[in-house]
Amino acid sequence: MTDARAQLIQYISEDAVFHGDFTLTSGKKASYYIDMRKLSLDHRAAPLIGQVMLDLIDGIDGVVAVGGLTMGADPIASAILHQGVARGKTYDAFVVRKEPKDHGRGRQVEGPDLNGKRVIVVEDTSTTGGSPLKAIEALEKVGAIIAGVAVVVDRATEAQAKIEAAGYDYFYAIGLDDLGLAE
Repeated sequence: MTDARAQLIQYISEDAVFHGDFTLTSGKKASYYIDMRKLSLDHRAAPLIGQVMLDLIDGIDGVVAVGGLTMGADPIASAILHQGVARGKTYDAFVVRKEPKDHGRGRQVEGPDLNGKRVIVVEDTSTTGGSPLKAIEALEKVGAIIAGVAVVVDRATEAQAKIEAAGYDYFYAIGLDDLGLAE
């Protein structure tokens, strides 16, 4: 385990896991909630997220950009972009809006031209797989080639199965076992 990954796991365990009664996106109940936005926007953790996610996706051939459905994916993509530059990598970032803009150029995908380009859809954590799949739908409309979906924390729910059933590779950096939350 890298030092960055170990430190990130510690931050998540200490600062982003909340215990109680929660309703997840899926509508299911859970006894804990992992609030990755608390860390993806934190000056200590964001660089670690970038490093850990770079380690995760570095071996995937031909990827030129990372991003996903706004809001959860935005700080993850930004962290990868910035940490990538520090390592001499040239990943660009993109943002997928929930709906196309109703003014200006009417775009749903913002950032570089992705037509014919290999991309990774990122997410902080995914419960149902819905956000990455919605992002993929918009990305494919602009001609992007989906090289996979990569999430920081996998909740061991239906997300992986749903994304893989749709024909996409699924990668995650940290699992519930890493956080002492495996059931």
